[in-house]
Amino acid sequence: MWVLLAFVSAFLLGCYEINKKISLTDNAVIPVLFINTLACSLIFVPFIILSFTTNMLDGTLFYVPQASFRTHLAILLKAVIVLSSWITGYFSVKNLPLTITGPIKATQPVLTLTGALILFGERLNLCQWIGVILSIASFYLLSSSGKKEGICFSHNKWIFFAVLSALTGAISGLYDKHLMTSMDVMTVQVWYNIYQCIIMGIILLFLWYPRRRQSTPFRWKWNILLISVFLSVADWVYFYALTFPDSMIAIVSMVRRSNVLVTFAAGALFFHEKNLKNKAIDLFLVLLGMIFLYLGTK
Repeated sequence: MWVLLAFVSAFLLGCYEINKKISLTDNAVIPVLFINTLACSLIFVPFIILSFTTNMLDGTLFYVPQASFRTHLAILLKAVIVLSSWITGYFSVKNLPLTITGPIKATQPVLTLTGALILFGERLNLCQWIGVILSIASFYLLSSSGKKEGICFSHNKWIFFAVLSALTGAISGLYDKHLMTSMDVMTVQVWYNIYQCIIMGIILLFLWYPRRRQSTPFRWKWNILLISVFLSVADWVYFYALTFPDSMIAIVSMVRRSNVLVTFAAGALFFHEKNLKNKAIDLFLVLLGMIFLYLGTK
């Protein structure tokens, strides 16, 4: 069940990435990210109010329990980690093709896997190891494809941002597994979204707004709201998958990166990106890796 939920989350993440690319094209990154975090927070505020003031949500998956100060500190740390991944990821998506950033992000679970092996004692079988090796190989081939578009992986700062986003995303995944062993799904998702909004509000007011005329101007697009909708649902399904006792963060993270299927198709159909033949080979390796990971859970 938790593997199926991971695939559902992956599809929703793909829709999220498409709307993120549309929203960021010729647009300012910080305001888009702030509106995203604000909308996500507003989605969950009603659940807090109903949980704290009524009995309507008692006993349901959407109930938000009272949390201790220590719990809030732990969730605040998650918000900081996720924002670090988002900010670097948003800038890379804005400045690189989806057919480049998607596969780079798809290698994030390899980093998560390393941490899971060390921290949680997770062990992979033969099929799962084959899946991991194929994912690593896809990253190497992707760098070759990027060079044909004038994108040098070792000297392009947006590639560095994309890799940094994947690294901090992996740290976030490992931290999620730790949090979900002792915390409620709604507690984590609701409060980390609210803390992200507060942090982004501070960045917007004190760092971006005073210098807004020196950077790309902000333009409203309705896709900005769709970012929040798809992300919120994808995250809820993801957190719920991690509540299963036999769930493995290394596998869940790897499956979630199959969202590259959706983003690759969008890059070809809607954004008319180049060098698709070579990138399709990279994508095939990613997908083959996902298949082996799924077979390894059967």
